[in-house]
Amino acid sequence: MNTTPLANRKHIGIFGNMNSGKSSLINALTGQNISLVSSVKGTTTDPVKKTMELIPYGPVVFIDTAGLDDFGELGTMRAEKSKAVLKETDFALYVLDAETDNDVPEDMLRLFKRFSIPYIIVINKSDKVPDEKISGMKEKYPDALVVSALNNQGVEELRQELSKRLTENDEEETILGDLLPYGSKVILVVPIDSEAPKGRIILPQVQVIRDCLDHGIKSYVVRDTELESALQDMPDVDLVITDSQAFAKVNEIVPENIKLTSFSMLFARLKGNFEEFIEGARAVDSLKADSHILIAESCTHNHTHEDIGRVKIPKLLNKYTGFDLKFDFCAGRDFEQDLGKYDLVVHCGACMMNKKALHSRIADCREKGIPMTNYGILLAKLNGILDRTIQIMYKNR
Repeated sequence: MNTTPLANRKHIGIFGNMNSGKSSLINALTGQNISLVSSVKGTTTDPVKKTMELIPYGPVVFIDTAGLDDFGELGTMRAEKSKAVLKETDFALYVLDAETDNDVPEDMLRLFKRFSIPYIIVINKSDKVPDEKISGMKEKYPDALVVSALNNQGVEELRQELSKRLTENDEEETILGDLLPYGSKVILVVPIDSEAPKGRIILPQVQVIRDCLDHGIKSYVVRDTELESALQDMPDVDLVITDSQAFAKVNEIVPENIKLTSFSMLFARLKGNFEEFIEGARAVDSLKADSHILIAESCTHNHTHEDIGRVKIPKLLNKYTGFDLKFDFCAGRDFEQDLGKYDLVVHCGACMMNKKALHSRIADCREKGIPMTNYGILLAKLNGILDRTIQIMYKNR
């Protein structure tokens, strides 16, 4: 459980006004003193994440946020940062202070609806007010749960209800299990270059291997330099999956009768909007000499001469279009707000980002009418093999 990646955990955002007890609640829910608790308003300044095993549901991450009623120049910025957390929130807890709050702000209810976020209203500090006050609040919000985070009252009931609601809203997801039957054979091509982590393989490759194990799919992991001999070892292989950077070389080696795709393309299907990403890649043909491209990464790392997002993709795009295109880059949580100036957004495989966060970015681009694609799909397009590499995705259609 402790090694479950953040991107694979349901993100539970905790929202409310200053001093409503959000930090006390997250400490009570996790059973640890994770968030700083104080009677001084505005103690929480930046979102704080805490992972835990929510029994019986499974691994989740709680996000503690700053008060939505924070004021002043910095306070307003903190409140806006709290609202930005909604873009990665799968489920929300809105905490009402029984002593001072009467209503959930209408703008938060609208935001929950806009981002399709299921939520539970939590009436906190029940030990501080008369029963009549709690009854009045429950009359207004009959589905709300009443707790005292300080005394740990009602916290277990909240855990159980949260686990139940998450289970009800959960979707069974698989990377390969619905594309290949039990007993299928795949070759996973993992080139080792300067960006490959020493002694490890990257997260998408690990997750594909695990998905193969979960669904009884036999996997054979090799470098690109051993691919030809691997195909001789396994001539009846059903699919070859490669790192997108090796598409050109791998495409030449793998016979046409064997299906080919990439790790990044599988994650585009798992987490993104595959059809939109394909259309986004085809929008490359409409780029002009003054076109402006945003390259977005979900993680931060040092960059080398072999960096796929900041070096290889820009070079290939310039070569493909024949233009010296303009590029901007963003990484981690930062995502450009002024999308209107771009002609194309190219996103990484998003292995370090949860599905909700990626879909929020897709929605932002769609709202502005900006085509969006991902690394693997774009590289397939630039190498002239897009149709071949998406064949496996439509196997059951």
